[in-house]
Amino acid sequence: MGIFKDLMWFFNQEKTSYLLGICCLVLVSLLTLLPPYVVGLVVDRIAEGTLTPAELWRWLGILLASGVVVYALRFAWRVLIFGAALRLGRLLRNRLYHHFTLMSPEFYQQRRIGDLMAHSTNDVQAIEATAGEGVLTLVDSLTLGGLVIVMMFTTLHAPLTLIVLIPMPIMAWATSYYGKLLHQRFHLAQAAFSDMNDKVQENISGMRVIKAFGQEEAEKAAFKRQTDDVVNKNIAVSRIDALFDPTISLIVGVSFFLAITFGSWFIIRGEMTVGQLTTFTMYLGMLIWPMLAFGWLFNIVERGRASYDRVSSLLSIQPAVKHVKGALKHKPQGDIQYDIDAFFYPGQQRPALQNIRIRIRQGHTLGVIGKTGAGKTTLVRLLLREFDCTAGDIQIGGVSIYRYSLDALRQSIGYVPQDHFLFSATIRENIAFGRPQAAMEEIEEVARIACIHDDILHFDQGYETVVGERGVTLSGGQKQRLAIARALLMDPEILILDDALSAVDAQTEETILKALKDYRRNKTTLIASHRLSSVEHAEEIVVLSEGQIVERGTHQELMELGGWYRMMYDHQQLESLVEKGG
Repeated sequence: MGIFKDLMWFFNQEKTSYLLGICCLVLVSLLTLLPPYVVGLVVDRIAEGTLTPAELWRWLGILLASGVVVYALRFAWRVLIFGAALRLGRLLRNRLYHHFTLMSPEFYQQRRIGDLMAHSTNDVQAIEATAGEGVLTLVDSLTLGGLVIVMMFTTLHAPLTLIVLIPMPIMAWATSYYGKLLHQRFHLAQAAFSDMNDKVQENISGMRVIKAFGQEEAEKAAFKRQTDDVVNKNIAVSRIDALFDPTISLIVGVSFFLAITFGSWFIIRGEMTVGQLTTFTMYLGMLIWPMLAFGWLFNIVERGRASYDRVSSLLSIQPAVKHVKGALKHKPQGDIQYDIDAFFYPGQQRPALQNIRIRIRQGHTLGVIGKTGAGKTTLVRLLLREFDCTAGDIQIGGVSIYRYSLDALRQSIGYVPQDHFLFSATIRENIAFGRPQAAMEEIEEVARIACIHDDILHFDQGYETVVGERGVTLSGGQKQRLAIARALLMDPEILILDDALSAVDAQTEETILKALKDYRRNKTTLIASHRLSSVEHAEEIVVLSEGQIVERGTHQELMELGGWYRMMYDHQQLESLVEKGG
């Protein structure tokens, strides 16, 4: 029952709803005791021959009135208690979503999307059930069960009550034992569901690759194994779940046997009337629900306990990147200064960057080139504070980026990553993602700069064309140019293009770069690329190799140096000539 203690913060928050709901439940339990009492009374009056029509109608009227009140009270407690439970589900989902937005890339590298989705769906539903059905069964089983036993003990026959309660300790032990097993098995079932969820998300996202490699049958077989595992683990849960009702029914059956056997004996001895035994057996029948509810309570509580542990564990993870107390709220401006002694990715022994000293004048363009794995993307990700550098510093305008709030820093930077992401929305909404209130004229302007405007007009719906999930209906070059337009619309002080022109042809690339230079006059730009044509116009170009700067200078200076840059430039120029000749 520790889950109720863990949820006490929410019960205090919703105490009005829960207190009123519990009061309604208690009143329902009290009124539910009335019909058996009336039936027993009427039976004895009939047996004695003293029942009059007026008295019968009076009791029937009382029963009808109590039924109407019980109907209204049951409606009220459902709205109050289940409504509060639904608000808990909303609160937990919002907390999880907010928590996800604070997490750094390291968090998502260590966890699968399907597992995170399972936490936000199945686990939250199990906790929600604990705060709803769990509270209901706890209060109802205790109040109704307690009141029935008190009535049987005080107003009917105390010895018979004690006799029929003899099997109850067996039920308490059995439900406790089943609850422990259920907790263990439900935890495994939820983990299996997370794995299956992740498999579905992964396969749907990668369906084109699966088809291209002809792996449909292999993936179907793998998914079948996954679903079989989920089914088997849930069947294991159901086996324990299925033991509750038969066990309780058996114990209740034994109690009925004892009630009829010893009750008849007490009537023969004159210690009870037929009406009292009738009332007693009706009360005993009313104990069936509290007993079933008590077993169901263990079921709900153990499911909620397992799910709450999973969600709490996730929420307890602290963001690897966060701003300091008293962080600056204004957007940074000025020269960018890299002074990095060394940077290691978490868990890595080899530095991704070392001995990086770069100064980018405000309004200038820096080109960062190098072969795959040289550290280009790492360099720009550190500026975005996707990771923090502990051995060194990065400053903007002479102020460390670690002194700024994350929002202030990132709002001053427009970022076009290698793995550009588009939402399942219209082209207009994708471009205006960073500025939803932007006018259509502004959207069209940045689309022209990114050389995507004419392509958009060729679509049937123009800017209102809905792109598929992750932009699957667009070509690679179109997605890149839409991502550039989206970044430009924010008019950032710093623009980062991380290999953002790799999927466009040379002529389109040249047009975009020229338009960017005119549009972003006096604003800073970082271009990381493996294509040297993307950085020729930069005021400074740095060449990275294994995380270190091996060459630096302007395009002309690097050409005259005759090193790696010159070799790659000649090679790419030759490739371009061959392609044109072809």
